[in-house]
Amino acid sequence: MKKTITKIIALTLAIACLLTLAACGSKSDAKASLEIAVPNDTTNEARALLLLEANGLIKLDPNAGITATIKDITENPYNLSFKEVEAAQIPSILQDVDYGVINSNYAISAGINPVEDSLVIEGSASAYVNILCVKEGNENSPEAKALAAALSSQQVADFIADTYDGAVVSAVTNPGDGYDSSVDYAALAGTTITVAASPTPHAEILAVAKDILAAKDITLDIKEFTDYVQPNSVVESGEIFANYFQHVPYLDDFNAQNGTHIVSVAGIHVEPMGLYGGKQTSLDAITAE
Repeated sequence: MKKTITKIIALTLAIACLLTLAACGSKSDAKASLEIAVPNDTTNEARALLLLEANGLIKLDPNAGITATIKDITENPYNLSFKEVEAAQIPSILQDVDYGVINSNYAISAGINPVEDSLVIEGSASAYVNILCVKEGNENSPEAKALAAALSSQQVADFIADTYDGAVVSAVTNPGDGYDSSVDYAALAGTTITVAASPTPHAEILAVAKDILAAKDITLDIKEFTDYVQPNSVVESGEIFANYFQHVPYLDDFNAQNGTHIVSVAGIHVEPMGLYGGKQTSLDAITAE
């Protein structure tokens, strides 16, 4: 009988220990289950991770720089997990993850206000100025200069400020009247310039440039794309003259990975990247003890 009682006590203690471990494990698991969706392309993933690092959520290998991936996370004090997703798809899966880091253009397209809805947002993002690009060899052409001047105009800067209220910020330091004095606009009259762009905000901004060029009898044909690959591919092939959707780090990586020869003509605007709540509505779920 004594042995039986001893066994029962031992079993009870074992069960108690298991329950204690399970409870501890469930707390850890709850932390680990907090999932953040980040863009899966090299430079935007790094940009997202740098945003999280700047807000104390992770630490990265300092040597990784703007090509960092989740493999370069050296400290993860909150046991966060990461879901690498095509940048354009993150708004559509936001409800399925705890948080998502989203480029402002995709946030705006999804009806998300970067200024009001983000939990944290980039401050200075000068390295990520969105640029007008052409294939190498075309950067000094009249068409490239005319389009760059139109996008670098005061009209465009005003449109950006009035339309996006800080969600998109003009990067042009000295906006002009929309025209380049070195361009023979009379010789360009009747010309059509094709440009690839993402729908928001790039195509919307290009619509302002389109009106500026139309005053000189130049047609701007805007082709919309929703991914980050085709706009560069069609410029490289010559199917489309220019594109406007990316920043320099992305372009440099794309050229290196694909053997393309696309160059920047002008920097136009910055889209601050932000962290948004999905299943969670604040950062409390991460930082609470």
